[in-house]
Amino acid sequence: MNLPPGFRFFPTDEELVVHFLHRKASLLPCHPDVIPDLDLYPYDPRDLPGKALQEGRQWYFYSRKTQERVTSNGYWGSMGIDEPIFTSSTHKKVGIKKYLTFYLGDSQTNWVMQEYSLPDSSSRSSKRSNRGSTSSTHKPDYSKWVICRVYEQNCSDEEDDDGAELSCLDEVFLSLDDLDEVSLP
Repeated sequence: MNLPPGFRFFPTDEELVVHFLHRKASLLPCHPDVIPDLDLYPYDPRDLPGKALQEGRQWYFYSRKTQERVTSNGYWGSMGIDEPIFTSSTHKKVGIKKYLTFYLGDSQTNWVMQEYSLPDSSSRSSKRSNRGSTSSTHKPDYSKWVICRVYEQNCSDEEDDDGAELSCLDEVFLSLDDLDEVSLP
């Protein structure tokens, strides 16, 4: 599950859905195969290191889609936010991102899960099933898999929504704004 030195895993929503989740649901190989399958629901978020692909303070994994999101110490509750995911080139809807937060008992924590799923394929599957039994046995079941991105949201994350850190060069450019305050001899 480890990437070679120098490589980072920062996929966009579209990349997670199109290049990873769609291929998984279609039983196609994914290269590199770095996202593990994980039955999330027995684990609390703090148990994810070593079990899921970690990049920075984010964990990625495939899981079976289920309505039961209870762990031994808490549960994942919906935040009521579902965002459609569109391709950047054709603006076609390719997925849905659902936000969940982790609760310990009745107390909400800072742990957030983004659950990526493919659009409902029930209309496509009903058309295919009318064509004969052989075509329905080979169609992918898009409803079974999701990709999850889990992270702990801190106060500083609220200020920096994309989670990107400033590079040294960015900091230099930002400090140039202060030059007009400096008086030269």
